[in-house]
Amino acid sequence: MTKQANPFAFDASKMFGDFDPTKLMSEFDPQKFMGDFSKAFSEYKIPGVDGNVIMESQRKNVEALAQANKVALEGMQAVFKRQAEILGQAMEEMQATFKDLSVAGEPQDKVAQQTDLVKEAIEKALSNMRELAEMAGKSNTEAFETIHSRFTESLDEVKEQVLKLKK
Repeated sequence: MTKQANPFAFDASKMFGDFDPTKLMSEFDPQKFMGDFSKAFSEYKIPGVDGNVIMESQRKNVEALAQANKVALEGMQAVFKRQAEILGQAMEEMQATFKDLSVAGEPQDKVAQQTDLVKEAIEKALSNMRELAEMAGKSNTEAFETIHSRFTESLDEVKEQVLKLKK
């Protein structure tokens, strides 16, 4: 007996087509950006301010932003992939359900069976929604913490430079 192709099968690898969200960040080169920034910044001299310290601080800012974006994109891709998997599972389960419901039986039994199926479907949908929300939340928290940490460090660096000007 040969297995028939499932008309509801869902191929997650085709979800994005040729678009790969993670490639967005590969096109952003922090070193190139810092080289361009360094060229532009080198034209300006501020008395009492060490330009190298400012450049290093900006380099760290750009790296933190690039890391946060990478984490966010990878998280988004993981959520999309999981959504595709959930959709594929749902389609397969729906096909099996229709097959089960097409079998002859007493009307009361069919109503009871349908009620159980609806209950299971709602519970599964809510569970899947919770899972996806947790995945997205974790990714967003990681990205936010990267930016927050660097922002705090950056303010400490600015404070240190300002206090040096006071001396």
